[in-house]
Amino acid sequence: MPWNARDAMSLREEFVRLANHPDANVRELCRRFGISPQTGYKWLNRYRQEGAAGLLERSRKPASSPRLTDRGLEKEVIAIRKEHPAWGGRKIRHLLGQRICASTVTNVLHRHGLITSEASAAATPWKRYEREAPNDLWQIDFKGFFQTGQGPCYPLTLIDDHSRFNLAIQACAHQRTELVQEHLTDLFRRYGLPLQINADNGAPWGAPRNPGELTPLGIWIVRLGIRLTFSRPGHPQTNGKDERFHRTLKTEVLRDRTFRDLREAQEAQEAFDLWRGVYNYKRPHQQLDYQVPRERYQMSTRPFPSRVPTFEYGPEDILVKPYDSQFRFRKRSFRIAKALVGHILALRPSEKGPDHFDVYFCHRKLRTIDFNNPDGKR
Repeated sequence: MPWNARDAMSLREEFVRLANHPDANVRELCRRFGISPQTGYKWLNRYRQEGAAGLLERSRKPASSPRLTDRGLEKEVIAIRKEHPAWGGRKIRHLLGQRICASTVTNVLHRHGLITSEASAAATPWKRYEREAPNDLWQIDFKGFFQTGQGPCYPLTLIDDHSRFNLAIQACAHQRTELVQEHLTDLFRRYGLPLQINADNGAPWGAPRNPGELTPLGIWIVRLGIRLTFSRPGHPQTNGKDERFHRTLKTEVLRDRTFRDLREAQEAQEAFDLWRGVYNYKRPHQQLDYQVPRERYQMSTRPFPSRVPTFEYGPEDILVKPYDSQFRFRKRSFRIAKALVGHILALRPSEKGPDHFDVYFCHRKLRTIDFNNPDGKR
């Protein structure tokens, strides 16, 4: 069972702080936080008049509403990218007279398959890396565990790469898929969907024995249209901002504290919530020129769907359906991750030659197969 203890005052303060931002859409925030506009404005007015003492209880029912990019503007983005394949979101935004934000340009390019992992890697400068906009990349990980009288407690953390805004510190009783998916669903409903999530190769998002292989949780993330990437084995610095966040969490919250039973673990969750407010809204960050993370963070414009959408492959794709950790193609068998059994995959001719095919699940390339060597390496 997860520990559901939350610091309600911290959440209410987060709502009014977000709503007080000059560019905030208060009604959208109300939808994200699952409250009526009347209640949201009441909280906002009382906070302005009375401070934290004026905040009241809120509903936890979440909802969201999409903001769509104008189709004509989207076509202009695609045309410029095809003419200048090396241009990124900022250049395209500038060429379009700043009629669109850079993060929306990036979203359009990802949606139309115009940004590959190779292109992203090639564009990375050799310096402290930072995504150019909020929600371009989230980093997820567990902060080890600490013992209680009821067993281990695993803090689950997520950090926005651009702003260092902490999206969650959640005390979890275990690391299984169902619990992590439940917490991610809550976060997606509130903050929207990121373009990419990076994780290590540990469970439940990774496969330690086969780094890069999709698990059931990874499949769910990919089906939501999120690019899922994994750190190189033995290189935790790939998820460096979340690792650095863990050091700060240990220093400022967990050091010299022990938790004997479930009640004290619930108190740990309350401590996480309180410190999260300090970290996001009050604690200056050196790498942000001493801004606080909230000054650089904005919610995603990609809403969490009411149901996982069905991915539509192209008319030229060859569709196959795996069974028993493999799929058949032209009377030959090829290995595939066990979690993909029952899902539809697409085969596309590879640049490696006429007998090579790239294997895709939704927008994610899984491997390249050699028709003449079905037992070769992935």
